[in-house]
Amino acid sequence: MAKVQLNGEAGLTNPRADAPISSELRLGASCARDGECTFLVWAPNARRVDVRIPDENRSLELTRQPHGYFHGAFAAFQPGTQYVYKLDGEKERADPASRYQPDGVFGPSQVLDLSDFEWSDQGWRGLELKDFIFYELHVGIYTPSGTLDGLIEYISELKSLGVTAIELMPLAQFSGTRNWGYDGVYPFAVQNSYGGPRALQRFVNACHQQGLAVVLDVVYNHLGPEGNFLGDFGPYFTDRYRTPWGQAVNFDGAHSDEVIRFFMENALSWLEDFHIDALRLDAIHGIFDRSAQPFLSLLSSRVDVLAARTNRHMYLIAESDLNDSRFVRERDGGGFGLHGQWNDDFHHALHSLQTGERFGYYQDFGSLSHLEKALRNGYVYTGEYSHYRQRRHGNSSRNIRPSQLVIFSQNHDQVGNRMLGERSSTLLPLEAQKLSAGVVVLSPYLPLLFMGEEYGETRPFLYFTSHADLALGKAVKEGRRREFSAFYKAGEPPDPQSELTFLQSALDHNRRKQGAHQMLWDFYRQLIRLRKEEPALRELDESVVEVNSSEEIGSLYVRRSYGKNEIYMVFNFGDRVADFGAELPVGQWRKQLDSAETRWMGPGSHIPQTFSVTGISTLKIQPRSLCVLKRTASCPDSSL
Repeated sequence: MAKVQLNGEAGLTNPRADAPISSELRLGASCARDGECTFLVWAPNARRVDVRIPDENRSLELTRQPHGYFHGAFAAFQPGTQYVYKLDGEKERADPASRYQPDGVFGPSQVLDLSDFEWSDQGWRGLELKDFIFYELHVGIYTPSGTLDGLIEYISELKSLGVTAIELMPLAQFSGTRNWGYDGVYPFAVQNSYGGPRALQRFVNACHQQGLAVVLDVVYNHLGPEGNFLGDFGPYFTDRYRTPWGQAVNFDGAHSDEVIRFFMENALSWLEDFHIDALRLDAIHGIFDRSAQPFLSLLSSRVDVLAARTNRHMYLIAESDLNDSRFVRERDGGGFGLHGQWNDDFHHALHSLQTGERFGYYQDFGSLSHLEKALRNGYVYTGEYSHYRQRRHGNSSRNIRPSQLVIFSQNHDQVGNRMLGERSSTLLPLEAQKLSAGVVVLSPYLPLLFMGEEYGETRPFLYFTSHADLALGKAVKEGRRREFSAFYKAGEPPDPQSELTFLQSALDHNRRKQGAHQMLWDFYRQLIRLRKEEPALRELDESVVEVNSSEEIGSLYVRRSYGKNEIYMVFNFGDRVADFGAELPVGQWRKQLDSAETRWMGPGSHIPQTFSVTGISTLKIQPRSLCVLKRTASCPDSSL
């Protein structure tokens, strides 16, 4: 992001890559401690822009600058002052770079000095990416209050579970109070009903005090439909491309330098003003950019510079369905330099194997060999023909480090985009749930848990909105009906606009302390403990990983080693007891975990706690279970 030079040069033509954004002339309203407030807005569609202060019934004219910027600096401004921009003496609009919309998307913006927050995380440097264990949640339904301050009360509990990074679904201001967050229209403003920007700073500060990183989901491929007035200011959007969610953002057309500057400054603001540790970039396959220096590459470069300057770990993690390794390849090697990427193939392979579902994109999956390839290489489709897409799909992921791929058995999309929002807890028996948990948490990749998964939450996660425009709300409802028209035998999709749909999605934390739910929470905790304590499971990029499977038996065998630390895992997806052991190297072995044990409400384990292998050995593993073994010595005393 470049400093805007008001003497004639503007935009991204000569970026100051080493400058903190606090030292630059920033978009929006920036107040100094002496009361002077600077306004900067990009509005090439307007001939004149005024700052109007509704409470004082006064207006201040901004000066037009090159490249469509308008700027002004005024004395005697106090934080908390509300303002709007008046375009050509007619339209009144909130600031596109508003930091806070206390009255929602149709109200005025509020002047806010984000630099005066008293942080207590000065010693926080962040986590290495290999140590991330993600926990994705939605602020509005996670706590009774539905606020970031309410969420602070749960930090200790999540830390005790063992997760290391809390990932927040989007917080950018959207219309109403109920929304997944992907309909945000003020990218810089923290949702008012969640507590606003101060609450986010308090939450991040509290997480860092307890050693947890914070990841924020940001949406740069589109904006929401209601309260979206960016088009009144300038060509933020383009008709040259289409997205499923709305107008495509103009990242490579005329005036796109200023659009890139807007979103780049937004990303850097989350990292610097709010101390966010990583950004999850939503659906980058919807970011259309054919320029020689694309937005994502420029952004990754600036984030790397900011991380070096502040001596903090910072990451960009992409969501993409393209199976394209170029996004995480180094910039010098022709890549975009992003630090990580969600791997949907892993989810699809595991989900279709466990549930037997074969509709939609699941038709490309279903065999144990797909999961075997996902565990060994990352992507399943690396150029093979996809029946779902009816074309070749993906490229090789062999050069992607394991610590760059995020995997999961559930997430907001894979649960919430089902017609009835069913979680795995209602689709799978308990033994299968434990099996999926083990495959994800003990994988050689970065595991992500979706809120409530760790105790088997049975309430659905449904799609919900609260649009003020009734016609828009009706259109959203009808769109969901059309999308799931082939599934009406299971009932009609819940009305997204209904408050009941939102309330049905709220988590029931009391369930975690009851029966099988408490056991499952303990089981996840044990899996995470093993992952952290065993070097062969912890050192993702240095450990040796060997994966084999038996389609006939339905079992998957994974050997991981790091130095002298050797772990052997068996995952039995079959419906009958399976024999194994011939693959075990000679040595003394200790059972670290067996999901079939009665302590985990299983049918009972056939595997002894300790045993020796001198030759071909036979062990038996229960159906739909997993077992983790550790070699404790290479010279056994006796054979099994």
